[in-house]
Amino acid sequence: MAAPVVDAEYLKEIEKARRDLRAFIANNKCAPIMLRLAWHDAGTYDVHTKTGGPNGSIRNEEEIKHGANNGLDIALKFCEQLKAKHPKITYADLYQLAGVVAVEVTGGPTIDFVPGRKDSLASPREGRLPDAKQGAQHLRDIFYRMGLTDNDIIALSGAHTLGRAHPERSGFDGPWTRDPLKFDNSYFEELLKGESEGLLKLPTDKVLVEDPVFRPYVELYAKDEDAFFRDYAEAHKKLSELGFTPSSFKISLKTSTIVAQSAVGVAVAAAVVVLSYFYEVNRRIK
Repeated sequence: MAAPVVDAEYLKEIEKARRDLRAFIANNKCAPIMLRLAWHDAGTYDVHTKTGGPNGSIRNEEEIKHGANNGLDIALKFCEQLKAKHPKITYADLYQLAGVVAVEVTGGPTIDFVPGRKDSLASPREGRLPDAKQGAQHLRDIFYRMGLTDNDIIALSGAHTLGRAHPERSGFDGPWTRDPLKFDNSYFEELLKGESEGLLKLPTDKVLVEDPVFRPYVELYAKDEDAFFRDYAEAHKKLSELGFTPSSFKISLKTSTIVAQSAVGVAVAAAVVVLSYFYEVNRRIK
């Protein structure tokens, strides 16, 4: 499918969808599953074959039935309600925007969002998403295949501060933190505490403190939430743009505002110069 034309009208529609998503996610308390949907659509990317990634293919019947996607049909139905209101927006953009807003409305960092992803009907084979029963090498294999780094692995793992595991979906049960609807650095604090009654620690969680390369990041983020938020926002943006190259016109809403403001500034400066010139000429004539 062709990429959408990201013009002023498309950017306006994105902003309307963002507002609707804020209200919808807050009212339905569905931030965790919307974030998981965004992740799972993007996390299939293979940097070597340039396949998979944030292209909306998770809505395909074949892909949504992958074991790692159990339960995400709920998020797809939520997104259909938003898609009906904003049909111009691609599924790929909508899913990633939902993930960005999910972090935002739960108190997390602001993540720069660049629209323009095109939808695809091609689903990758099952097995590209992380398996919670595996160890450190598995995490590296999965994330390196996406083109991400060790730092990205730890920062992105911090999103487990939101939500809980459901036994009917993953075989695991329980939340990772005391407040599963608040995006903060408590996931890392809990990791360093060791086993805590009532809280979940998956094998892929435990390796973050056991691996000598991963652990320093855990310790940093546990004591410095600002550092976590900064690195998470950067890693999330990378994840949401895997395989996606915006054209020169596909700029973020934040950037478009800056450009518009700069244009106004240049126009004002030019007007001042012109008026000054005519004033000086008139003064000399007199």
